[in-house]
Amino acid sequence: MPILNGLEATRQILRDNPQVKVLIMTVTDADSTIRAALDAGARGFVLKSDVARDVVAAVQALQYGHTFFTARASEMILSGYLARVTNKDEVTLPTLTSREREVIQLMAEGKSTKEVACLLDVSTKTAETHRRNLMRKLNLHSVSELVLFALRNGVIQLAADAIRPSKQPVTDRVAA
Repeated sequence: MPILNGLEATRQILRDNPQVKVLIMTVTDADSTIRAALDAGARGFVLKSDVARDVVAAVQALQYGHTFFTARASEMILSGYLARVTNKDEVTLPTLTSREREVIQLMAEGKSTKEVACLLDVSTKTAETHRRNLMRKLNLHSVSELVLFALRNGVIQLAADAIRPSKQPVTDRVAA
């Protein structure tokens, strides 16, 4: 998706159309991804490896007002829930606004502040303010820390094609 990831798209779709039932299809089976999909309001979760077998049943389940999770996703949800119940020291994350999530997503995809501003149709100063507010809210001190925090805590996801290798190959220098 060119600007939003599936999680942020889910949040915005449901904000504007709460009656819609969202089914997430992804290659990622990490507990944090599944949790983030549920937090965003998804009613179903299918791993792309299970699509051929489960997509029709998933769509039908959502159509009739039920939820649908592949067996692997259900196992991840249960184990994640049980781990959280037994971990009393879990850190509570601050609530991020939809705009803050968009800014983090774009920054994680390597966009500059100017590019973020252009894509979100805001001024560069506004984009910088969002970035500063995020870093203050999360007590982080660099864009790298911000992106790493967001990835580790399931705030954002990166598509495989969002990570592009540099055009300049890295070469080892050998002392002569």
